[in-house]
Amino acid sequence: MTDRPDLAAMIVPLSRALVDAELPVLREHDLSMWAYSVLLALDERPLRTQAALAESIGADKTRIIGVLDDLQRRGLIDRTPDPADRRARVLSLTAEGRRVRDSAQTGIRHKEERLLARLSVEDRRGFLRALRALAALPHEEITNA
Repeated sequence: MTDRPDLAAMIVPLSRALVDAELPVLREHDLSMWAYSVLLALDERPLRTQAALAESIGADKTRIIGVLDDLQRRGLIDRTPDPADRRARVLSLTAEGRRVRDSAQTGIRHKEERLLARLSVEDRRGFLRALRALAALPHEEITNA
């Protein structure tokens, strides 16, 4: 019955190693992992509230307030009043935030490409296709499977 290790037993060490590989790139850009996650999340579209952002990146909303303050102070994000609800803030990337995000992502992707180059072209395509499919599943579908 042990034709392969459990998925988590394979993915967790790989994930930790990938994070360790990303950290020097993020340090070069003066970004924490949470800050980078925020910049990636805001690329898709502006978000209406800090709570919505926190949920989208899997963070506690109180944890990211300091991250948002720092990103705004550095001119990487804007927090503007929501015209529909003046109590809420719309979060969006600035041009400088997009530049920093793109530069960090390019460095990270370069490291990923070196890792993926160890796979055949066919295995690489299959791995990325399967990873995208599994990553797109709702959390509940994975935990209740």
